[in-house]
Amino acid sequence: MDKISLIAVYPELILAVMALVITMVDLGVKSPRRTATYVLSLLTLGVVAVLLALYASGEATIYGFGNQVVSDPMGNWLKCFATIAMMATLVYGRPYAADRDMLRGGEMFTLSLFSLLGMFVMISGNNFLVIYLGLELLTLSSYALVALRRDNAVATEAAMKYFVLGALASGFLLYGLSMLYGATGSLDIGMVFKAVASGHIKHQVLVFGLVFIVAGIAFKLGVVPFHMWVPDVYQGAPTAVTLMIGGAPKLAAFAIFIRLLVEGLLPLAIDWQQMLVVLCVGSLLIGNLAAIAQTNLKRMLAFSTISQMGFVLLGLLSGVINGNTLSAANAYSSAMFYVITYVLTTLATFGVILLLAREGFESEEISDLAGLNQRSPLYAGVMAVCLFSMAGIPPLVGFYAKLSVLQALITSGQTSYLVLAIFAVMMSLIGAFYYLRVVKVMYFDQPITASTVSASADVRIVLCLNGALIVALGLLPGGLMSLCARAIVKTLGS
Repeated sequence: MDKISLIAVYPELILAVMALVITMVDLGVKSPRRTATYVLSLLTLGVVAVLLALYASGEATIYGFGNQVVSDPMGNWLKCFATIAMMATLVYGRPYAADRDMLRGGEMFTLSLFSLLGMFVMISGNNFLVIYLGLELLTLSSYALVALRRDNAVATEAAMKYFVLGALASGFLLYGLSMLYGATGSLDIGMVFKAVASGHIKHQVLVFGLVFIVAGIAFKLGVVPFHMWVPDVYQGAPTAVTLMIGGAPKLAAFAIFIRLLVEGLLPLAIDWQQMLVVLCVGSLLIGNLAAIAQTNLKRMLAFSTISQMGFVLLGLLSGVINGNTLSAANAYSSAMFYVITYVLTTLATFGVILLLAREGFESEEISDLAGLNQRSPLYAGVMAVCLFSMAGIPPLVGFYAKLSVLQALITSGQTSYLVLAIFAVMMSLIGAFYYLRVVKVMYFDQPITASTVSASADVRIVLCLNGALIVALGLLPGGLMSLCARAIVKTLGS
């Protein structure tokens, strides 16, 4: 094992070793709130995030283990943001989990670290099998997390649905990858790209494998028609776990889209872009229309996620136009910017929902937020900022995320993409209705209870920072946009 290979996977090694150490340390922890395990987990994630930021700002691309893993700027930034998202998730989720007896053991912390390790492996994979191993580590940890409340029938049912549909999607992806391996004779993404670009392989075989790969990844993103697990799992899982599934893993799913479809199968862009058009239109239409009918807040946010992921796919559409890749960096960086800001907003939204949930009471219905402004203006303000951002209202970051994706579509000069952009704007208008409905309930309805909302210092600080970032990145989006653009250019150029 050479030194360069080890350098490429230092963050993964630290995370894996510390996850095992924390598992052992937790055996001796007596505190019902698992304070030592919690602090150790946050410290580990903090160190890993700093290391990844240093790697990413160095802008070097390192291949290790015979080209099976890659450490590049895009991957390192995505891993860094996923780590920060997991830190925020643990801070928000700990009081909720403690109230529901989910901290009897330290499984919540160790499983979340292993799921993050799975994301790291997915993002770093430069080989079909490595990506698949990362995906399985993430999904197996997620199944266990959803079922963490063993005595709760709803959570157990959600875990079963997630497991069955997840196994089906893994089968799709594995079958598609095996088809490509059979056609190209390689599992290495770079070698697959060369084999496909040579033009010596039967096009029908490649497209057949491609269909299964797109279906497998579409399930992980939760886009139509592979979306049916999303509302059920979001609603059924404990809210802290819903955030773990709905936050950081979206960054990893975006990464494997780039790794497999862009870095590996760019010569087939005309084929997979047509598939993405169908996924985009379905996700924007069904996601927004179904969300209007929901009274359960988590279920509404699940359908909203489906439509938001449709927007991410819109960003991936215009990378190759008539065989020309000049607009690739602009298109893919807009999608990366969108997915990062979406995760940031989701964290704060669920942070407020977790805060309002009390022992024996789940703050899940939209009506549970009634009069929140009278009870706690600060948390109502944070929630309003999140909802306005998701609706795409300026000057919040969600507006610039939508604008960058639409701009990438319109500058492509294709009439069909212009029509898609108009359709996306119309769907966003429908989306604004159900977001603003929640704001109306918070500010204009009478409160159901007079009790004020209290939170521990760590939750309050992280939530305020989270809300402030959504506003700050909306006012000054240039830094993050240029970071995404530079990362994509460096990654595609290597």
